[in-house]
Amino acid sequence: MPGVERIQQKTRNRFLNFYDLEVRDKNGNTHPYHLASRAKTAEELKLSTGENHPDGVIIYALYGEKRDRVVLIRQYRYSIGTYIYEFPAGLIDEGEDFHTAGIRELKEETGLVFHPIEVDPMYSKPYFTTIGMTDESCAAVYGTADGTVSKEGLEDNEEIEVVLADRREICRILKEENVSLMCAYMMMHFLHADPQNPFAFLKKPEF
Repeated sequence: MPGVERIQQKTRNRFLNFYDLEVRDKNGNTHPYHLASRAKTAEELKLSTGENHPDGVIIYALYGEKRDRVVLIRQYRYSIGTYIYEFPAGLIDEGEDFHTAGIRELKEETGLVFHPIEVDPMYSKPYFTTIGMTDESCAAVYGTADGTVSKEGLEDNEEIEVVLADRREICRILKEENVSLMCAYMMMHFLHADPQNPFAFLKKPEF
């Protein structure tokens, strides 16, 4: 049975750390494996705890009286050396639940006020992001936003443009721009949602 034989922490950074693993494959052979994690110690890794507490939160917020625009950010990312479209998101502070984190992060990144809605836990529980290289997981919050766009809450290392995109702009972005995978899938939901019931995709199945 596959498993992890040894964990060696390589860095001690504030937001992201690297770990070298010695792993065992299904045939009993051992191999090196490299893991990035938000965990500050090897004992806090999800493979050590067996628990999946969300590291961050992703915010799906509809804007306007008709809820016909979705709040996006166009952010410069050093990993690709250019801009990419994403949903507002951020890390969850210690002792903070993800709904509170969503309200705080949307305010900081966009200046907008977020009003979360309650959804079935299967839609908002933490899911893993890029499992081949990290144990990071994020929860999702859904709701509406209002107020005025502002950059006052941005940190010096954040280069963000707020985009209140309607369906026509969503089509253009999907065709022409860099988009994160999670954002792209949620944009597709928005694109085909019933304008009269834009959160219908969050309805709990009846079976």
